[in-house]
Amino acid sequence: MKGYSGMVLLLACGALSTPGLAAENMKFYGTLVEPPACTINNGGNVDVDFGNRVGVKKVDGVNYLQPMNYQISCVPDANAWRMTLEIAGKVATYDKAGVITNITDLAIQIRQNGVPFELNKPIAINPTNPPQLEVVPVKRPGSTLKEGAFEATATLKAVYQ
Repeated sequence: MKGYSGMVLLLACGALSTPGLAAENMKFYGTLVEPPACTINNGGNVDVDFGNRVGVKKVDGVNYLQPMNYQISCVPDANAWRMTLEIAGKVATYDKAGVITNITDLAIQIRQNGVPFELNKPIAINPTNPPQLEVVPVKRPGSTLKEGAFEATATLKAVYQ
């Protein structure tokens, strides 16, 4: 019994003791700055018109390739900042670079310098020499497209880091 009472007393003392305390003031500081002004296409839309003659049996990710003409305009001191470019949109389940359209199994794939540009994933760019973007209709593998007018919408974002 003596052994247990000593252990109980030791546990009670340990539970009642206060752990060592230390306090130190913390200081946070920084400088707020506003990034330089930049616009894409002077604030207008970036439109790509595939025309009225896109063949439902010719959509293959090669036919109907079009340039996506856009321009980033920044004030002169913008080069000191890092910039990313991102295309935000609803992604086709069968193509990470494909923006879904209003037509089932049809997407518009976006390419950056000839390589599929994954949607919703920013890439570092030089604002004075932005990458060349292209778009091309693609379809879900094995699907058969139906006739009809199509459209897709995404947002081109240039963001300072």
